[in-house]
Amino acid sequence: MANQEFDYVIIGAGSAGCVLADHLSADGKNTVCVLEYGGKDNSIFIQMPTALSIPMNSPKYDWGFYTEPEPGLNGRKIHQARGKVLGGSSSINGMVYVRGHGSDFDEWEQNGASGWGYRNCLPYFRRAEGCLYGGDEYRGVDGPLSTCNGNEMKNPLYRAFIEAGHKAGYLKTGDSNGYQQEGFGRMDMTVRDGVRCSTANAYLKPALLRNNLHVQTHALTTRILLEGKRAVGVEYRLGENVHQVKATKEVILSAGAIGSPHIMMLSGIGPGAHLKDMDITVHHDLPGVGENLQDHLEVWVQQACTQPITLASVMNPVSKLFIGARWFFSKTGLGATNHFESCAFIRSKPGIAYPDIQYHFLPAAMSYDGSSQETKQGFQVHVGHNKPKSRGRITLRSKDPAEKPRLFFNYLSHEDDREGFRACVRLSREIYAQSPFDPYRGEEIAPGKHIQSDDEIDNWVADTAETALHPSCACKMGNDPMAVVDAETKVHGMECLRIVDSSIMPTITNGNLNAPTIMIGEKAADIILGKQPLAPSNAPVYITPDVENTQRTGDPER
Repeated sequence: MANQEFDYVIIGAGSAGCVLADHLSADGKNTVCVLEYGGKDNSIFIQMPTALSIPMNSPKYDWGFYTEPEPGLNGRKIHQARGKVLGGSSSINGMVYVRGHGSDFDEWEQNGASGWGYRNCLPYFRRAEGCLYGGDEYRGVDGPLSTCNGNEMKNPLYRAFIEAGHKAGYLKTGDSNGYQQEGFGRMDMTVRDGVRCSTANAYLKPALLRNNLHVQTHALTTRILLEGKRAVGVEYRLGENVHQVKATKEVILSAGAIGSPHIMMLSGIGPGAHLKDMDITVHHDLPGVGENLQDHLEVWVQQACTQPITLASVMNPVSKLFIGARWFFSKTGLGATNHFESCAFIRSKPGIAYPDIQYHFLPAAMSYDGSSQETKQGFQVHVGHNKPKSRGRITLRSKDPAEKPRLFFNYLSHEDDREGFRACVRLSREIYAQSPFDPYRGEEIAPGKHIQSDDEIDNWVADTAETALHPSCACKMGNDPMAVVDAETKVHGMECLRIVDSSIMPTITNGNLNAPTIMIGEKAADIILGKQPLAPSNAPVYITPDVENTQRTGDPER
């Protein structure tokens, strides 16, 4: 690296880091360095949407994190895939675009994240987005992040799922990322012209044409360089060599929900007693670093299909070859979709103001990461309780930066979370039982008819639940004693150091996390540059009008 001094040093070229790299370098004046441990994203398996399970399970592109044994999951260690490549997790994820419910962001503000309510965040969602359906007061059309519905639900099972939900008494929604999240409808994905629209593709690569932006790949950050309470640069390893890069303005951690608290503690910023146990000099005792860890779990409720219309029909080598060839030459067909084209958000019980259960529908019976699949014709929902009360933590295993931290999510430790998953199973069965599935419904594959009581469902969930890959909240934003950053994303008690990624969420949002993480990058970029924030939105949000008595009624579809 010829120039060892930059205005801004960003640690991590992931979902938020790429957004920051673009915006902070946009005027051509600020010099920006991005340090990324992974390499380039030019693999066909990253760019082809249908191949999402391959990079997710590749040591080349995945950090390979595993949890400690989780008591709530019968002692299982859970793989927590995180992107180790340009684009970060946006280059290996399922490309699902879900913003969350508007009340999620109001909850952030209530937790001390002033200026991060829905009315403040919605304009940044819109600025980021290039929605192929067209724009309105909720959706943007001019942003770099393309959103669409893949193959437009051509498989009849997608619409059967939507109609079955409506038949069961639930709402339909024309746009779960708009006014009304609640209900059954299409699911959006971050795909442009049949290709994954990661933040590397949408933000970073266009920005790399600027001379004031430098990206260093294969750089393992070892610590933040400090002068007293001031961040002045970053130390990193490149192969066997140790380098330093100085920041004249700020160091910005965008290493992700796991990486950012890990690097903070390696740098001597975190819970003092724990750092001393790890033989790390305490530069700033900040007890909230690594605490408040949250994630979504999900289970797969699977049903056999009586017609040969599921993805099982094309899982043979010859069909895969034709799908890949069509995608390679035209970027169309089954290769151009993540196959999650319909979804639902419902409430687990009366008395809840907005949905706490999420469905991804898939016209196949297989795991999210492709590690297991039924050979028979089948379909499934990936369903989870989205507002967990269980809290975990991230701690160091050692002071060696190459050694992965300890992850303990404490899944299902709260009774409300276990109750939520019982509702997930029973409500899924009720939806499958509706008449729109009559032409397709075979026997139940999972959990199986023998799983009925609360205890049986609890045990099945503990044996089979997997992460939805939404780690977050371990460096939360706020002003209480356990908060790590303030509402301007500055680390409490430090100078010239910020965190901008999903780790600063005070609470997990009601849905997938890539869209809100990108929004965080968009909003934080304006804060860092001292720009006037975008004008707040007055767009309304649907909340059920009678939370005490109503579960399945409300406004008509909008």
